[in-house]
Amino acid sequence: MSHSRFLLGAFGLAVVVDLGSLAAGFDAGHAVAKPLLMPLLAVWAVLRRAPRPLVAALLFGWGGDVLLLSDAEPAFLAGMGCFAAGHVCYLVLFWAHGSRYAVPRARAALLALGYATALVTTVALLWPDLPADLRLPVAGYSLLLTAMAYRAAIRLGLFAGLGGALFLLSDTLIATGVADWPQPPAPDFWIMLTYIAAQALLAGGTIEALNARRAPAATYGEMRAV
Repeated sequence: MSHSRFLLGAFGLAVVVDLGSLAAGFDAGHAVAKPLLMPLLAVWAVLRRAPRPLVAALLFGWGGDVLLLSDAEPAFLAGMGCFAAGHVCYLVLFWAHGSRYAVPRARAALLALGYATALVTTVALLWPDLPADLRLPVAGYSLLLTAMAYRAAIRLGLFAGLGGALFLLSDTLIATGVADWPQPPAPDFWIMLTYIAAQALLAGGTIEALNARRAPAATYGEMRAV
């Protein structure tokens, strides 16, 4: 078994333990499994020749994961800062390694309109119910997160774009909890399910898109060498 497959299997096991612990209400299992998720995914990405901004984004996600194990407000703000730094890394990744032609211009314009509408509507609805000291940080973070989700879709295609959308959904579930809105049963389970899927799709989608781009170049080089 290759190292990358072993790490992917370890990541999958950590996912099962984490989500199973949340579903069962086993807090200790969640506290052990959650901090393992992003490091395992980051090392797997390194072995798959991932660009540095992707690895940095996953590691900032790990920092946010650890900080959000605490319910204290300073930890929440610091965790949000880690995730914001991760989104900046993703934006750098999409700018440096994405394609301007991943989706047609008309579809990109529709996505821009949809994401802008979602951002304005969500912030406007949440604003009155958020604690006063969190309103501006949440609004600023939401803008950065939405920009990341949009750029993932238009620069790297379907899988990364779906990952960005799920990241937006996961953090919206967190924000509604902070605003004390009604929550679905076992909200932490759904938050982690969508978050884990988001990071996995962003990492896997990026690597797949870059590998597909490298393949024609390698083939061309082989043809030149013949």
